[in-house]
Amino acid sequence: MSNNYILVENEDALVEICNEFKGSSWLAIDTEFEREKTFYPELCLIQVANVDLVAIIDPIVLGNIQTLFDLLYDTSITKVFHAARQDLEIFFNLQKKIPEPIFDTQIAAPLIGYDEQLGYANLVNKILGVELSKAHTRTDWKRRPLQQAQLQYAADDVIYLGQLYTLLKDKLEGHARLDWLDGDFSALSDPNLYEPDPETVWVKNRSAKRLKGKKLSALQHIAAWRERLARTENRPRNWLLKDDAIADIAQLQPKTLADLNRLKSLNDRFIQKYGSEILKLIDVAEQQEPAPLKGTASRKSLNLQQEAKVDALTAIVRLTADANKLHPNILASRKELEKFVQGDSESLLLKGWREQLIGNELKDFLAGKVSFQIIDNEMTFKQV
Repeated sequence: MSNNYILVENEDALVEICNEFKGSSWLAIDTEFEREKTFYPELCLIQVANVDLVAIIDPIVLGNIQTLFDLLYDTSITKVFHAARQDLEIFFNLQKKIPEPIFDTQIAAPLIGYDEQLGYANLVNKILGVELSKAHTRTDWKRRPLQQAQLQYAADDVIYLGQLYTLLKDKLEGHARLDWLDGDFSALSDPNLYEPDPETVWVKNRSAKRLKGKKLSALQHIAAWRERLARTENRPRNWLLKDDAIADIAQLQPKTLADLNRLKSLNDRFIQKYGSEILKLIDVAEQQEPAPLKGTASRKSLNLQQEAKVDALTAIVRLTADANKLHPNILASRKELEKFVQGDSESLLLKGWREQLIGNELKDFLAGKVSFQIIDNEMTFKQV
């Protein structure tokens, strides 16, 4: 794959480059964006590559990039990303759907023995032996013109991504593990990842777990209000109201604007503009029961029996990891096993490839269908 790239800044060039990309079996894709001052990320560049061609497409200069979207939403082409979530959020915001099918190299790498959550530069270095520059990680991608070094930095994000994809895909196919990733990649197409219900965003507030009754209800109502306002005004959530301030209001249960003025976490401007709305939210919340706080059972201390079960499950995880030449933590951490023993229905062990590889085995053990044995001085486990 060439290290040279084509910078696309006019509509004719965009049509031409998209025609050249048509028929590709895969495209490596990355984006550069800014979101420090907005709720929604602002798309600044899109980098696209196949085995022969690398293009940097400038949506700020172009304006209309529908021709590119037509290419990227072609379901016959696999779209390759690294840590796809933020890139996919941009496409979802612009098109209200995800460009399928997807392959995420960060998700795939652990299945052939690499660490979880490896950054792009680290994975390129480990697999390809290439040291990528980090000189432009803080670039303002909205500013024009972009320097050649900045553009090469952006191009590198897809030049080596394509190489990672082909190597990872070949190794996964060699180990008959490629289909293990189907569930993980399908999950990335869930619209709720990119446009969550405003009524549910309160769960991310760290103070939610220590509030109850009308205080928790107030936190939920205010968090939902902030989410809607942030989207409408396209402003960062914390620019409107910080999480700690939401918790302070919920805890205080103010009845008047004077009560709100007692909170150091609120400034006069906010109170003047939104104070009356906040008081109405408090009043409404007082009349309603809060939504339940899920997952509280998973945070309880384990009893002796549960601790013993976790120890046994840990042994199964280690044996399974060794048999598949994987690090045990890729399969399940001890914390994840503790949640599993306590019946957490949202456990990672009940999803995707982990369920197939280890989750069902662990369920069978807890159900008494699997037991340990020693054969030739080696521990193993089998169906009863």
